[in-house]
Amino acid sequence: MTEQRKRILGIYEWVEIITAALIAIVLIFTFVFRLVDVDGTSMLNTLHDKERLILSSLPYTPTRGDIVVVDQGDNKQPLIKRVIGLAGDTVAIDEETGEVYLNGEVLNEPYVDVPTAMEMMVGEITVPEGNVFVMGDNRAAGHSLDSRTFGCIDEDRLIGKAVFRLTPFNRMGGLYDKS
Repeated sequence: MTEQRKRILGIYEWVEIITAALIAIVLIFTFVFRLVDVDGTSMLNTLHDKERLILSSLPYTPTRGDIVVVDQGDNKQPLIKRVIGLAGDTVAIDEETGEVYLNGEVLNEPYVDVPTAMEMMVGEITVPEGNVFVMGDNRAAGHSLDSRTFGCIDEDRLIGKAVFRLTPFNRMGGLYDKS
């Protein structure tokens, strides 16, 4: 085999490897992960406007504290929120202190900087089966469209769970810390 033929075969091997890698990346980002942009300030101080997240779109069972993306339907922008309550949980907000109660106990929320406003929520809410109660981390009045306004959401409307923050690079800490 000539030297030139060996080089050509080597180039073909590299092209095959690069093509296979690109196809794998496209398939992974089509069926397993998605990139989403944070739009707005409802998740301050955890997430900031214009940050990019990698979202796992594999089916999963939500847990309290997960940051999820919720499909609003009707071609509306999806919402990024935190899961507060699961099926069977009761959620209440103390109108005077702004503390959130989960199943009768004050919820430890180090990611929230302001007292939680009631918004349209009245009294205690019990999360129905197959639903979750979600809120943004920016709980000041009028800063987060969430379950305090539109009630519990069906788990089928969860597009996925945020698993990694891509940008900005100066705040690469975990999704749950106060950056």
